[in-house]
Amino acid sequence: MGELSSHGEAGLEKGRVETQRYEHALMATYGTPMRALVRGEGSYVWDADGNKYLDLLGGIAVNALGHGHPAWVNALTQQASTLAHVSNFFATEPQIALAERLLDLAHAPSGSRVFFSNSGAEANEAAFKMSRKTGRGTVIALEGGFHGRTMGALAMTHKPAIREQFAPMPAGVVFVPVNDADALRAAVTAAGDDLAAIIAEPILGEAGIRPLDHEYLALIRTLTHRTGALMILDEVQCGVARTGAWFAHQLHGIQPDVMTLAKGLGGGFPIGAVVAFGERAGTLLGKGEHGTTFGGNPMGAATALATLQAIEDEGLLANAKSVGQHLRERLESIPGVIEVRGEGLLLGIGLAAPAAPDVAQAALSAAFIVNPPSPDTVRLVPALNLTTAEADTFLEWFAGYAARHPFVPEGDR
Repeated sequence: MGELSSHGEAGLEKGRVETQRYEHALMATYGTPMRALVRGEGSYVWDADGNKYLDLLGGIAVNALGHGHPAWVNALTQQASTLAHVSNFFATEPQIALAERLLDLAHAPSGSRVFFSNSGAEANEAAFKMSRKTGRGTVIALEGGFHGRTMGALAMTHKPAIREQFAPMPAGVVFVPVNDADALRAAVTAAGDDLAAIIAEPILGEAGIRPLDHEYLALIRTLTHRTGALMILDEVQCGVARTGAWFAHQLHGIQPDVMTLAKGLGGGFPIGAVVAFGERAGTLLGKGEHGTTFGGNPMGAATALATLQAIEDEGLLANAKSVGQHLRERLESIPGVIEVRGEGLLLGIGLAAPAAPDVAQAALSAAFIVNPPSPDTVRLVPALNLTTAEADTFLEWFAGYAARHPFVPEGDR
């Protein structure tokens, strides 16, 4: 990457101006932006100073086709020039077709239904309300789980730092340790007939890309079947081909009662979805009991359809598996990397020391965009069409960085 020479503090003057304008005009909810970006193409983006970066974060698993994919751009522009928005008092062909496509990809049984939202948090909010419609009040969620920042989704999110200042939370949510079967059984027993749902991410994204054990997911399915509670799987980050399967739960041969989606679904256009499996879940929310202004509007639905079609046409399920495996094998051989977690192109690089924020900052200076969801984990969620050659540029840099800055455990320093 010839552009590497322009990176670093010396080449970021225009970007500093943009950052100052940002800080004076926008709320500080995201802190100071890392860079001001102006355009993207494929797996690359450019900042306001003309520097080029390999985007291995993909808008946090959103840009499934990378930046500016022709089929995605064509679908968006065609739909925008035809019918952009109509409200949910009216049906549109893209909305219907997308719901049918999701039900088909999910192998959903007769009676299944889809609700479209604007985001993943809003999809989980709807799933939370569906649990209340069972007539029960207890939801079991997992420690480390992240389901969004709206109040219902936040109630099911474990991280105290983002919950406590907004207390009191909506009641009824109980947290259990991840992959602890005994703790889960005890919580189910304690909830008794009041158990409405168990919600889980098949791969916990914000907790450091930590997959649930197959046996644990199977136990959730068994316990929810036995008690009549809903099994809600949050696939906002791990769904839509990210793992090399259309949906992460399909890797386990398990079908939930409710699945939530967002991020990669629109390939960059904001859209989320709740897929309710079967007649019971599909009819929990009735007329007037839930709604949204923009969810499933024609532009969002058209871009989601184009994204799903491109994933299929370009063999991106297989590409996510093969490039993900390539990254995994080589990362695991780098000293200081203690494990590589996740599936497909949803990978967490586990480091022997809490050095992930330093790695992310150094990577940015070297023209690679990654992020640290936890102090000892570097997250990679690039476009699903990332090539092996593109992946190799990061691997070469990361191996060199690890050699110059060994990840030494704190106790060994």
